[in-house]
Amino acid sequence: MTDTTIPDGFAPHYRKSPLTAPWEPIYSKVTETNVILGLRIAEAHTNSRGMAHGGLITALADNAMGLSCGHVLGGGARLLTVNLSADFLGSAQIGQWLQIDTEVIKTGKRLCFAQALISADGEPCARANGTFSVAPPKV
Repeated sequence: MTDTTIPDGFAPHYRKSPLTAPWEPIYSKVTETNVILGLRIAEAHTNSRGMAHGGLITALADNAMGLSCGHVLGGGARLLTVNLSADFLGSAQIGQWLQIDTEVIKTGKRLCFAQALISADGEPCARANGTFSVAPPKV
């Protein structure tokens, strides 16, 4: 039987996008210093070998790191990804809880730097680094 529980503190993700819509349900947990994303891996999240696709992991890491930078900057900050890198450390299987834990490393007037550790049922499966440009507010 596949585990369908969602860890405490997570709620349906508040920031929907056309890219991530097919991957729903996605969950988030907002803390004082970051935004953590998570989902229960399903077949729609996998590659031809039945493991979580690297594109899914990378896109969610980009999303979580950008949201975390915006959360720390406050004031409706708008961010654009300038650089994104990912290292894959292991696999994530159908039924596992995929969690993207983020840390904002440095914020500035023009750039924000963050990193993420991605785990499957608590075991590291990837890590990512992102650099984000702080865009001027919409007028």
